[in-house]
Amino acid sequence: MSSTINVMLVDDHAVVRAGYNMLLKNASEITVVAEASSGEEAYQLYSAHMPDVVVMDLSLPGIGGIEAIKRICSRDNKATILVFSMHEEVIFVEQALQAGASGYITKSTDPQLLVDAIIRLSKGEKYIDAELAQRLAYEKSRGQDSLLSDLSTREFEIFCMLAEGSNTSEIAKRLCLSYKTVANYSTQIKSKLNVSTIADIARLAIRYNIIQA
Repeated sequence: MSSTINVMLVDDHAVVRAGYNMLLKNASEITVVAEASSGEEAYQLYSAHMPDVVVMDLSLPGIGGIEAIKRICSRDNKATILVFSMHEEVIFVEQALQAGASGYITKSTDPQLLVDAIIRLSKGEKYIDAELAQRLAYEKSRGQDSLLSDLSTREFEIFCMLAEGSNTSEIAKRLCLSYKTVANYSTQIKSKLNVSTIADIARLAIRYNIIQA
């Protein structure tokens, strides 16, 4: 087995990827073999490079990070994906892990944690930012799952898009789904959350810090 950990970076900001590159160049055991700026590109490049670890942002244009994780893991059930996101809400951790991610850290953590997390994931370990892991365990122990925890990964992704103002046609195009399929998901989401309008969805998203007011 090669001692070099091949990594693919996925973030829609070139400046951010450049920062990751600089940081990872200081880690002799890590080599960045590919970079992607969207979920679709990440899926294509994954198949071409088969990296040991994918460092994935969740806020991406097109299909988004969670759907990209699902597609990559569907392509390769041994894929190792580390989410590196600005989202610090537990619901995002739950959804990312449900989609197939092996680790989750936030962009507000010590940059060195990115290196540590990549190394640990490459060894087959799981890695969740300590504070997030504590909050996740606390909520589970209290049996107080978020209302949004009832949503599947696909429903959660569409929920986020609806809350951000995308309409059914736009979502269908982004996710390569039919209009009818997205409309059905929208109905299911409203039923699960006991809301009746897109405005209600937006208010819920604000309450759970999914979007900013």
